[in-house]
Amino acid sequence: MPNPEMPVAFIGHGSPMNALAKNDYTRALGALGRELPRPRGIVCISAHWMTEGLWVTRMAQPRTIHDFGGFPRALFEVEYPAPGSREIAELVQTVVSIPQIDGNDAGDSDEWGLDHGAWSVLKHMYPEADIPVVQLSIAMDEGARFHFELGAKLRPLREQGILILGSGNIVHNLRRIDWNERAAPASWAAEFDAWVKERLDARDFDSLIDHATETEAGRLSIPTPDHWYPFLVAAGAICPSDQVDWVWDSIDHGSIAMRSFVASGRG
Repeated sequence: MPNPEMPVAFIGHGSPMNALAKNDYTRALGALGRELPRPRGIVCISAHWMTEGLWVTRMAQPRTIHDFGGFPRALFEVEYPAPGSREIAELVQTVVSIPQIDGNDAGDSDEWGLDHGAWSVLKHMYPEADIPVVQLSIAMDEGARFHFELGAKLRPLREQGILILGSGNIVHNLRRIDWNERAAPASWAAEFDAWVKERLDARDFDSLIDHATETEAGRLSIPTPDHWYPFLVAAGAICPSDQVDWVWDSIDHGSIAMRSFVASGRG
């Protein structure tokens, strides 16, 4: 039976505590996992694997990385034991031949694995942890257009039943965070979040690539590009015929946009 063509998704992951939460956001992720065609595998581009050049995980059993501090013990006890896939990693290395992607398969000890940008989302989408997952890093020595074009290179994987999943945040400014759970969105965060939605709906990719930080709202929303680049990779993997569905759109703690989309050929 042929693999179904998979969509591409971008999920705003926010706090690692979302891994333990049971709320409207996590229920929406669960519903999304049930509604999508079942993927043959997942390629996750997380904001939390920042490298020089591009790297992909190839180990058979990626470790669950608890890449944070100061959270409750229960969060450090979360495990997401999804298998890895050398085969899918090699597919990634094939479709992205330039630049060459380095692969690591040195085991589960010290060569990365699944960080919380991946497992805090996948834990709700695919709680059985039975779908192979590989992580692809973001190249911090490269810029916005590089990451958008990376997404375009990954696009053929969708035809092979592989879900391309970006995990970051459109607005991510921890210095401006309001720890009140009922905090209203900062005006600049709401402005930039709305601008991104408008530009993506219009398929104005050049504005998203070249002009995102030209306004004060954009500069405050993207003080560093790590959480922005996974969005650009996912945007680059959108096909011209795809329909974009916004599956979540809150702004948490005033300065963390959880806006998430799925793009697919349906509709």
